[in-house]
Amino acid sequence: MFEEAQLYSPVTQAADGSVEVHLGESHPGFHDEAYRARRNRIASAAIDWTPGDPIPQIAYSDVENEIWRTVSRELHVKHERYACREFLEAKAALGLPEDRVPQLDEVTAGLAPLSGFVYHPAPGLVALREFYGSLGDDVFHSTQYVRHPSEPLYTPEPDIVHEVIGHGNMLASPRFAALKREAGRAAQRVETDEALQVVADVFWFTMEFGVLREDGELRAYGAGILSSYGEIEEFRHMEIRPLDFAEMVTIDYDITKYQPVLYAAKSLDHLEDAVGGFFAQADDDTPERLKAAQVR
Repeated sequence: MFEEAQLYSPVTQAADGSVEVHLGESHPGFHDEAYRARRNRIASAAIDWTPGDPIPQIAYSDVENEIWRTVSRELHVKHERYACREFLEAKAALGLPEDRVPQLDEVTAGLAPLSGFVYHPAPGLVALREFYGSLGDDVFHSTQYVRHPSEPLYTPEPDIVHEVIGHGNMLASPRFAALKREAGRAAQRVETDEALQVVADVFWFTMEFGVLREDGELRAYGAGILSSYGEIEEFRHMEIRPLDFAEMVTIDYDITKYQPVLYAAKSLDHLEDAVGGFFAQADDDTPERLKAAQVR
C-alpha cells in the first residue's frame, strides 16, 4: 500500500491567487529558487485552466528541451532492448518529438485518432478518484513541468517525461488504452475508498510496473519502468511473480525506490484477459473477495 500524496509535491493556492509547489528538502530543486518559481508558474497555469479552454502552452527553455533530448536519447536504446512489441509499435505510431518537449495538445492530437484519449493539464497531485475515474472518460491528467537539470535521468515525482514518454506511448496502443479505460470505469463504479485503493494498487503493479513474457524473454510494458532510465535496466533482476491480485493489494511497496517485486503476465493476451477482467469485475465487494482468496 502507498500514500497517494507521496506521488507529487503538494500544490497550494493562497488567498491572493499565488500558487506554490511544495518541494521536499531532498528534492533536487529544493534550493533552486529559479526552478521553484518556474514550477509555481507552470502549476498556476494548470490551476487556472478550465476544460474546454485551450491547453496552456508552456514555453520550454533550452535547458528543459535538452533534458527531454537526453532522456529520449537514452530511453530510445533501452526501449528497443527491453520494451514489449506492443509498446514499441504504439510509440512509433504516436511519433513524439525527441528533440523538444511536446505540448500537451500535440500529444492529444496524436493520441485521439489512435485510441481516443486526450490529455488535460494538472498542477501536481490529482485526487485518486478523479485521476483514475477520468481514465474511464478517455482523459489522462498530466503535469507539464520538467525535472531538475541537475539530475536529467532522475525524478522523485512524475514529470512530463513520465506522463508522456511512459503513459503517452502506452495510450497510443488501443489494447493498453482499453485496459486503462477499464481501470477508470472501475474507479467510477466503486464507492468505497477501500475498493478504489484496490483498483489503484492493481494499476500500480500492472499499468505502472507491469512486465510480460514475449518470445521467451521478460519485457516491460508499464509506464513507470519504461520512463525510468535506471529502473528499466534493473527490472529483469527483480523477483518476478505470476499475476496475483490478492497479493498486489496487500504487499508493502515504496514508490521512492526500485520495485523489488514485479508481476508478470504470460503474454499480452493473458494480460488483457486477466487484468482487463479484474478491472471489469471490480466492485465494492472486491476487497473482501481478495481477502478471502488469500486465506484459502
